[in-house]
This record gives sequence, C-alpha cells and structure tokens, in this order.
Amino acid sequence: MTVYVAESGPFPASPGSVPSVDRGVRDSMRVRPALLALPLTFLTGKPHTGQRSVRIPPTVHLTNALCSMACGLALSGAALAVGGWLLALLLPGWAMTLHGMRNLRMMIFHQCAHRNMWARRVPDRAVGRIICALLLVQHFEEYSTEHVRDHHAVHHMTLRDPTVQAFLLSLELRPGMSRRRMWRVLLGKLVSPLFHLRFLRSRLRSYAATASAGERVVAGLCLALAAALATWLHLWTYVLVAWVLPLTFFYQVSNTLRLCVKHTFPARGGADRRGKAYFASLTNAIFLGERAPARELTGRAALAAWARWWTRMLLVHFPARYLVLTGDTVCHDFHHRHPMSRRWGDYVFARAADERAGHPGWPPYREVWGLVPAVDAVFDSLRAADAAEFDVARLADVSKRKLYAAFDD
Repeated sequence: MTVYVAESGPFPASPGSVPSVDRGVRDSMRVRPALLALPLTFLTGKPHTGQRSVRIPPTVHLTNALCSMACGLALSGAALAVGGWLLALLLPGWAMTLHGMRNLRMMIFHQCAHRNMWARRVPDRAVGRIICALLLVQHFEEYSTEHVRDHHAVHHMTLRDPTVQAFLLSLELRPGMSRRRMWRVLLGKLVSPLFHLRFLRSRLRSYAATASAGERVVAGLCLALAAALATWLHLWTYVLVAWVLPLTFFYQVSNTLRLCVKHTFPARGGADRRGKAYFASLTNAIFLGERAPARELTGRAALAAWARWWTRMLLVHFPARYLVLTGDTVCHDFHHRHPMSRRWGDYVFARAADERAGHPGWPPYREVWGLVPAVDAVFDSLRAADAAEFDVARLADVSKRKLYAAFDD
C-alpha cells in the first residue's frame, strides 16, 4: 500500500496538508540484506535510522548525468543497428537518456542558477548556459533571475510564480476542480500532440528570446552541423529516435508529472504568508516506496507478500524515481529551507541530518510516500485554493513574465 507519511511530527491540518497515517516505512525495509541499504536509500530518497552519510561532490552528479546520457544513446544506437528483438533495448536506452537529461536540468542547471553548483560564478554560469542550449529549455540568465525572484522570494506560490502559471496556463487547472477532473485533464495533456507541440514551442522561444545574438548564432551553427552530419552519415533515424524523442515527448511527460508534485497551493484565508511556517507548508518531500511485509509472515504468505512488494518497488516506484523524481527532487523541501546549502550533492543525508538536528528555526518536515499520492495532495490543495487569488484573468496585471514561457521546469 502506498501511503502518506509525516514522521517528523504533527502539523496543522489545511487543504493540501499531508495526513500522518503511518510511520517507519523506510525502517521497515531494513529486513533486507545490508548490501541493499544504500540502493534502497537512493530509490526511496530517505535513509534508514542510523544509516551512515555518503558525501557526493557536485562534479559526480554532473559526470553521472553525462554518463547516463552517453550510455542511453549508445544502447539505443545498438538497438537500432541490430534491429529485431534487440529493439526492446530502446526502452532502457530511452530511460537512461531521459534520466541523464532530467538530472542535468533538475540538479545541475538548477544549482548553477543559484550560483551554487561549485559556488564559482564563471563555471556555474558557463555550465548553465551549455545545458539550456543542449536541452532547449529557458535561457539560463532569464531562468536564474525569475527563479530566485519569483519562486524563492515572497512571490512563492502566487500568481507571479512560474509554477502557478504553469498550472493555470499550460495545464489549464483551476481552483474548485475535483481531483478526478484534474487527473483527467492531466492525463489528456500527457497524450495530446497539441500540448507537446506548444510545450516544445515555448521551450524554443524561451531560449531564443533571451539568448544573445552570439549564442543564437553558435546554437544555430551547432544544429546545422549536427543536421549535416546526420545527413552525411545517414543517421537521421538514430537522431530522431534516440535523441529527439527523449528530448521532447518523454522529457515533457516527465516535466509535467514533476510539476504536479512540486508544491502545494496555500490554504484559503488570511493567515500570515511571510513566516517560515508558511513557506515550509508549501513543499513536501516525496519519497518512493512502501512498507515492507511484516517480519512475522512465514511460508506462502511471506513469499506472496515479498513478491508483491518487490514487484511494486521495481515496476512502480523505481520508474517514478528514475524518470520523474530524479536527483534531489525527492528532497525539494530541504532546498527551499536551505537553497544555498553546500550539501546539496548529498541531499538525502543532508535533509535527514537537518531533521535529526530538530530542523532549527523551521517547523517539522513533511513527507508523502508515492508519486500518485503526492499528485493527489497537490490537486487537493488547488481544489481548495482561493479562486479569486488564482484567477488566470489577473495574470497580465500581476506578472511581467512572458506568457509564452508559461511552462515550469
């Protein structure tokens, strides 16, 4: 069973809040061999009690992302070259390519935008600019400014926040909609060619509109060179299948699902919206996994329970972690509390250490277990949000952001 969990302590009930209905999900997995402890920690996003920290330098995350993309492209190329039943290798090839792309965007590009990748302005900026051109996302300088100004400051989860704009404009979700209707809209968008074409157009325009003339020329020359090489070497099938498909359709599906768990909407009412308690209430950790079978089970009952648990861990939670909640997105609440933490590279253990230390100056952490419950929590918060506050007609008066960039990544 996939459940909500709030292990850090009670917190006020409000629309979108996460109920405390279970405890110790991660610790229940300690019945497995010790060899699996670290893989389960990175899969779930949460260490078990007493687990030793692992330090991961920023450069390791960058290397892993690039290696994942390279291996994915190689695997896809092998599948296309051999054909036949080996075409099935396209699935892991696409997954590895997408995983690398999303880690580049969600961790590396994001930390570069905060000038916190290596905490050195020149290399952070250079890597950020390369990534936005490679992945066809919002230009680095514009994203960096908007992200810090409108997503991390007092405008967080207001009409000025790109996350809110993406819900209202790109997904066309509104306060008052039922959870079921929001799911229908979301799933319809994920399979809509028109949605994906508009999304891709927005990505291209959001890069080109802010890039310098020199950057546009270099990007154009690189694309022209790639097209010429693909034509000369007869590699267009490979380029379209192995690179363009993960870069567009798969990337945008992952992006949209990630958007739908990123932050909850503020509760209706006039509560203080400037304190740490308020800002902490807008972000939950999202862990992947579920309680392991009870140790008391024996015989066929134990075999069936463990078979079901492993099946769900590998076929439900692992894909959600690997393809949607990549990198440090499972611990996004830690980032919003400590956006300039130099421990972002070992995010799983940094959040756990802050939690053990009593989260100084902040209210208790909150967490949700499972991708679908996390989406439900966000949808419920939007359903109960103030329709007047999140009226899409007010956007032009409230935000100066270019509305073609009304996707959020």
